Amino acid sequence: MRRLWLIFAQTTTVALALLFVVGTLKPEWLGRPQATLVSLQQAVSAADGNTPEAGHGFREAARKALPAVVHIFTSQEVKSQRNPLLDDPIFRHFFGEGFEDAPRRDSGLGSGVIVSPNGYILTNFHVVEAADQIEVSLSDGRKLKAKVVGSDPESDLAVLQVQADKLPAITFGQMEDVGVGDVVLAIGNPFGVGQTVTMGIVSALGRTHLGINTFENFIQTDAAINPGNSGGALVDVHGNLIGINTAIYSRTGGSLGIGFAIPVSSAKHIMEQIIQNGQVIRGWIGVEAQEITQELAESFGLPDTEGALIAGVVRGSPAELAGIQPGDVLLAVNQKGIRDPQEMLDVIAALKPEQEASFRLRRAKGISEVKVKIGLRPALRRNNE
Repeated sequence: MRRLWLIFAQTTTVALALLFVVGTLKPEWLGRPQATLVSLQQAVSAADGNTPEAGHGFREAARKALPAVVHIFTSQEVKSQRNPLLDDPIFRHFFGEGFEDAPRRDSGLGSGVIVSPNGYILTNFHVVEAADQIEVSLSDGRKLKAKVVGSDPESDLAVLQVQADKLPAITFGQMEDVGVGDVVLAIGNPFGVGQTVTMGIVSALGRTHLGINTFENFIQTDAAINPGNSGGALVDVHGNLIGINTAIYSRTGGSLGIGFAIPVSSAKHIMEQIIQNGQVIRGWIGVEAQEITQELAESFGLPDTEGALIAGVVRGSPAELAGIQPGDVLLAVNQKGIRDPQEMLDVIAALKPEQEASFRLRRAKGISEVKVKIGLRPALRRNNE
C-alpha cells in the first residue's frame, strides 16, 4: 500500500510540474488566452446594445465614463527670432547691453482617456506634439505630470503615462456593435471650460479620403466636438469607449455637427504596438501612387479606373528591387483587389515587414505578377509627410 501511495504521489508531482511548464511556456497548447500586454477592461458584446435604462437618460453612461476622461495641458518653449534692433549700437546704448528678447512659452489644451490602471492614457498626437511639459488633470482634482510613451503621427494617436494609484480606466466597447444611427456621447474639455458631455448619433462609419491623417477610418458623428475635445472619448449609451475624438469639419472653428473619431478597434491596436515596440510596425514598399481618373484612364488606354497608378518609385526600395516601375497600375496585393491609392496604402501597411507578397500589375496592357519582399515603413513626423 505504501508503495502504491508513493507511485501515486510521484506521478501527481510530475504531472503538475509538466502542467506548470506547458502553461508557462506554451499556454496556447492548453487553449488558454495569452496575457495581454496592457490590462484593459473590455465590454462584452451586447445584442440590444443601444438602449439606456428607462427614466435615466444617459446619466449612467456619463457617470461610468466621465472619471476616465482627463484634461491635458501642454506647454513648449518658443524660440523667438532675434530682433535686428538688438544689433544696433544706438539702441544698445540707450537700453543697455543686457537687453534681450525674453523667452516665450506657448500652451495648449486637449483631452485624453485613461485606458489602463497602469496609468496609460490615449490621446491625439496633435495634442502633445512638440510639447516639453505635459500635465494631466483628473476628474477628482489630481494633477499629474505625464510622459509620452510613444506616438503615431500617421494615425494622429499618442500614448501618455502617469504614475498614480486608483486610476479609473474606461471600458472598451466592441466596434461590431456600433452602427449608423446609434446614440453616442462625446466627452472632453472644449475651449478649456471644463469636462463636458454632448450627445449625438453615429452619422457614418469608415470615413476616408478626408486628408486629415495618412491612415483614415473615421466614425462620423454629429455630437458637438469643439477645440479642446481632441483626444477625448466617444462612448456608447453604456459608457463604453468606441472612439477617440480627433477632428471636426468647421468654417468657424466651432462645431457644425460633423465630427470625426478614430474607432476603438484601430486605437487599441495602435496603442498596444506603441507600448510594446515604441512605434507602429507597418509594411512599406516605397512607391508614390496616384488615383486613376477617367481622363488618365483614357490617356493610358486603361479599361477602367480601378487600381492605383504608380507615379514614382523610391530608389533602392522593395518596389524597385522587385521591378515595379512608374506607369504600372497596381491591381491586387495577395489576391486582394486594390481600388485606389488609399486602399493600396492600407493593405500594404497591414503586411508584416520581411514577408513576401504577390503584387498583380497592369503594364503595357498586359497583366503580370511580381513578388515583393515587404519593408518596414519609416517613422514619419507630421511636418515631414
